[in-house]
Amino acid sequence: MTQRNGKAATLSRRAKWMLTAAVIGAVSVPVDMVPPAAAQSYRFTQVEIEGNQRVAGETILSYAGIGRGQNISAAELNDAYQRIVASGLFETVEIVPRGSTLVVKVSEYPTINVINIEGNRALKDEDLQNIIQSRSRRVYSPALAEADAATIATAYEQTGRISATVTPKIIRRSENRVDLVFEVAESKVVEVERISFVGNRSFSERRLRRALQTKQAGLLRMFVRSDTFIADRIEFDKQVLRDFYASRGFIDFEVLSVNSELTRERDAFLITFNIREGQPFRFGEITASSDLSEVDPEAFEQAIRIREGQGYSPQAVENTIARLERLAIQKGLDFIRIDPQVTRNDRDLTLDVDFRVVRGPRIFVERIDIEGNATTLDRVVRRQFRTVEGDPFNPREIRETAERIRALGFFRKADVEAREGTSPGQVIVDVDVEEQPTGSLNFGLSYSASSGPGAALSFSERNFLGRGQHLNFSVNTGADNAVSRFRFAEPAFLGRNVRFAFDASYAVSDDQDDELYKTHRIRLQPSLEFPISENGRLELRYTLEEDRLYDYTGESNIIAAEAEENALIASKLGYTYSYDTRTTGLNPNAGIVFRFSQDFAGLGGDSEYIETTALLGGQTRVWNEEVTLRAELEGGALHMLSGNSRVTNRYTLNGKMRGFQPNGLGPRDPAEDDGEALGGNMFAVARFEAEFPVGLPEEYGITGGLFADFGTVWSLDNTDNGRVDDDFNLRSAVGVSIFWTTPIGPLRFNFAAPLMKEDYDEEQTFDLTISTRF
Repeated sequence: MTQRNGKAATLSRRAKWMLTAAVIGAVSVPVDMVPPAAAQSYRFTQVEIEGNQRVAGETILSYAGIGRGQNISAAELNDAYQRIVASGLFETVEIVPRGSTLVVKVSEYPTINVINIEGNRALKDEDLQNIIQSRSRRVYSPALAEADAATIATAYEQTGRISATVTPKIIRRSENRVDLVFEVAESKVVEVERISFVGNRSFSERRLRRALQTKQAGLLRMFVRSDTFIADRIEFDKQVLRDFYASRGFIDFEVLSVNSELTRERDAFLITFNIREGQPFRFGEITASSDLSEVDPEAFEQAIRIREGQGYSPQAVENTIARLERLAIQKGLDFIRIDPQVTRNDRDLTLDVDFRVVRGPRIFVERIDIEGNATTLDRVVRRQFRTVEGDPFNPREIRETAERIRALGFFRKADVEAREGTSPGQVIVDVDVEEQPTGSLNFGLSYSASSGPGAALSFSERNFLGRGQHLNFSVNTGADNAVSRFRFAEPAFLGRNVRFAFDASYAVSDDQDDELYKTHRIRLQPSLEFPISENGRLELRYTLEEDRLYDYTGESNIIAAEAEENALIASKLGYTYSYDTRTTGLNPNAGIVFRFSQDFAGLGGDSEYIETTALLGGQTRVWNEEVTLRAELEGGALHMLSGNSRVTNRYTLNGKMRGFQPNGLGPRDPAEDDGEALGGNMFAVARFEAEFPVGLPEEYGITGGLFADFGTVWSLDNTDNGRVDDDFNLRSAVGVSIFWTTPIGPLRFNFAAPLMKEDYDEEQTFDLTISTRF
């Protein structure tokens, strides 16, 4: 500890020297005149305390432990001195024997006046003030100040500035006060220059680096925090590698060592993972068995989704255990546990798994205690539990509950642990959470080639009033259009696993098809969504909307007739069934998504129709997971029960097919001279895509892609007596894509060339979008 503008503080050296001198002086008589024992012992009839201001003399005596009239040795006198110093209350301590009087002179530590942090730029004062323990108007402690300096240095290490130094200093003030100053030398961020692997045969370094949280420094290093060296993150990455290989059947995988070396310039690290992959295993024979009389093993075996020959995955085993335990509950079997017995077959590299249905211990959940949720209501956390007080205790269910609580995104930390209850057959589940901000206010500017400059304002709260509800309000404006939207969602409607949402929007535009007409639309939509299977969900909704088409100035007889209707009100019921295995499937490299929707309009209002849409998509990785293949099939049909459809309700394939401008393909009226886009009552599109590395360093976040789109829009209720071509005319386009992962989001550059088109279609060879990869 150093100080500025004041005398340096001295603690033990001077005090020990004075104590030694005092003891020598007290016994400075000829040795032959005093017995040896008398030369080493003292007796004090009184003790005087000098220099204390805040600390009472009795307190100092209690630290010293010296009683009046008792014999003490020089060693015991030194021990008394050490105890007073160890109290941490005094800057200097002197013990001077004066005959039968013991004089204790102390100088108390000063009081902290203010605490300042100097030299910090990367971390804010208020953030650092919150992590130190020294406080203004408290007694200054050198040991505590040193500990605070180490804490600040650790905070800088977490940002990658491992060479940062923090020096605590004091400035003497009047009335025994000091200013405590932490002088920070931040140093430069130490980046990760290179991540390499030794021992990998099945997967390339590029693929393994994509799985790690630590990244190599790239072009956008000033914005990316994951490319800074943080020692704790390396430990996390080791576990990530284990999970990566285990999910692909490499059950013998090991991280033998991790070497982190500084470069010669000491501004970057070279990290090398030394690994042993082992051999990939597949599932062998899959069975279910039990010795319990009330259990039918065949019923449990039929519920298993794992099949022989699939790549082994611990997640697949966990999913099966959860499914079988839920089946046991449905059958009214309590305290049932699934114990997987794995038999290893090294000859054919398979693992036989027998899911044993056994009786578990009779342990009940006595109580669930929740702490740390200052804003979030208890019920928001409790509804993540599938068990309540009094239910049988299931350790696996507690682990899954912890994951669900973390997935809420409301908490910076969420720990769920079980401890012994008031009796051996009961447990108490403790939930300790630390909340984090859940609201955001965003401003943005944009520019589009079709609609010009625009601005956006949005407010979002993911934990409204601590109830776990979602609230969002946004306004997006362009040169000639504006969209306002309000959305509210309750994820546990009436305490059930049912999501209630209310969506309201208002949109106006006067740039449709080169400003030939104006539109406005008001929509109100309440909905309910709930799971119906492990991967399936069903949404039920009601929609009330008003659609206006007015101020038409074009030449199309079809649109002119539609504009005469002015405002139309649609009242409709609808549903959407979705099936998604991308996050819960057994194959970590593949997944499918399927959505089927229908809306029935005619419950009042002016429109009567049935609208049906469907989407089927799939993704897989090939060639040692270096290349990602995606395919999507999508279609829709608008069937009018009365009247004709309107251009504002028909399909246009905008955003669904590349190579064509917005409203650039489909029936037009008239077809010649850049006619006006009409859209169609039906559409179909098939999109195929491959994404692959392009040879650039992985840390740049740039990959390439090839795509081919096939699709069209057709069918009209009114073709103006056959003058407009609304036949099924297939279009196609091919092209290349550049994917760039940036701090503002994944960007996608598409360069397309239409192969099949009509003469009146409008092409678009380039577009830039936010990437929405499968």
